[in-house]
Amino acid sequence: MFIVKKNNTIEFLLQQRQKDKYHCGGLWTNACCSHPRLEEEIVLAGQRRLKEELSIEVSLKKVGTFHYKAQFENGLTEHELDHVLIGEYDTRFPIVLDPLEVQDFRWMTLEQIKNELSLQSKQYTPWFKPALNLVLEDLCLNY
Repeated sequence: MFIVKKNNTIEFLLQQRQKDKYHCGGLWTNACCSHPRLEEEIVLAGQRRLKEELSIEVSLKKVGTFHYKAQFENGLTEHELDHVLIGEYDTRFPIVLDPLEVQDFRWMTLEQIKNELSLQSKQYTPWFKPALNLVLEDLCLNY
């Protein structure tokens, strides 16, 4: 899921995955992934995971889905149907990281993200760009 902050421009909350995660450790990605439990509604799962990983609460809306398949250096393969959610950051909730999940976070504009993806795409998870594209369609922005 993606969390945005709207001022004069739109900024996206990105997290750096904890370096010891079983795959993609230390890479930058969207704010959080939903990891729904059995029969848990996807938006509720997203809200639960945001609170667990970043200590924030926001309303979320689903903006789409995409299929994702990636093989990792450690021999694991993920093949998923990913649900993309978006919400607007509520400044009443300070961001507090779960150190087992998240190493760091930052706010970036779309231009900053585009620039970094063009120069350092290997610093991002493989699902980040397709998920971002769905969010940009919803926000009527172009990549």
